[in-house]
Amino acid sequence: MRVSTRGSYLQGLSMMQKLQSALDQTQRQISSGRRILTPSDDPIASSRALEMREAIGRLTQFDRNAGIAANRLSQEEAALNSVNNVLQRVRELALQANNATQSNETRQLIGVELRQQLDQLVQLANQKDGNGSYLFSGNHTDTQPVSRSGSNFTYNGDQGQRLIQIGEGRQVADGDSGAAVFFTIPDGNGTFSLANSGANTGTGVIGASSLTDPTAWTPDQYTIRFIDADNYEVLDSSAAVISTGTFEPGGTIAFNGAEFSLNGAPQGGDEFYLAPSQKQDMFATVNQIIAAVELGVSNDPMRATQSNGINMGLLNLDQAIGNILDVRTQVGSRLSSIESQIDNNGAFALSYQETLASIEDLDYAEAISRLSLETTTLEAAQQSFIRTQSLSLFNYF
Repeated sequence: MRVSTRGSYLQGLSMMQKLQSALDQTQRQISSGRRILTPSDDPIASSRALEMREAIGRLTQFDRNAGIAANRLSQEEAALNSVNNVLQRVRELALQANNATQSNETRQLIGVELRQQLDQLVQLANQKDGNGSYLFSGNHTDTQPVSRSGSNFTYNGDQGQRLIQIGEGRQVADGDSGAAVFFTIPDGNGTFSLANSGANTGTGVIGASSLTDPTAWTPDQYTIRFIDADNYEVLDSSAAVISTGTFEPGGTIAFNGAEFSLNGAPQGGDEFYLAPSQKQDMFATVNQIIAAVELGVSNDPMRATQSNGINMGLLNLDQAIGNILDVRTQVGSRLSSIESQIDNNGAFALSYQETLASIEDLDYAEAISRLSLETTTLEAAQQSFIRTQSLSLFNYF
């Protein structure tokens, strides 16, 4: 077999180029610290590394989302704490006004502060977050949630909650709608509410109430009418008498599983009303208290009407305070779950990074040994090529 001089030259040159390329590859691996420089180096490992990077990227985004949600929920918690403080102050003022030692003039002064507390409550309901979005508008974050027209208050947002993904398959609400926080609060004791007739001539004052037998409770509009100072009858919404009883001052009136105490001295013809609880906003509750506090009192029946108004307002206020506590509990649970999820994301990210390192990172000991071998091989090939190309038949003549 004959090998031409040109063919021998090209074959040797090709071999040295391959050795040089392998040496360059090893040098670049050592300088970068990575085993895979291009997908063609290891297609399967490259694909797996890409999956790991995408997973780490998702976790990073989840952490950013969690930070945004935690920040907004923290601002909501601060606002709810302020709302609770306002409601507690309203409660203190209402109890103060309900003291028989107060005069009409001092109650008017209490009413002034109550109105200021109401204004602050509206301001808190319209609170914005750090990005200028309303906290309590649901999904309508650019819409002012609460507007006021005289003594009427309107909710302008929706009842939705924005859900933010903080982990694989895990979302968290970053706020609560104003409807849930301020407007959909049951009045009375949560099952039924009580009120007195403004035309009563006695001094009957409604006290504590409760549902003693849920199985006997039939929701309806009931009227408790006093036949005389010692006897009463209970009528349903069709004016049918469903119960009668004898009254003792400080005693209780009970029927259909409902019960409430009544103090003072009702007179014949006095009426009290019991109805299933309805949804009421806390602004209306505070307005109810203000109206009762500012009611001018000139005799005992009017004093009883005022006390009934304040007492019922206080009962509604306790429902509002309880609702704020429930919402704050939910906010706290979400903040706790976000913190837990951030920890989980960190653990997953560390695992993915370790897997990625095992795929891509270079074994320096192996690479340096290979570099030494490739360098020696290339040098030997170069020397052999030089000597081979210098051979000629003319050297033997």
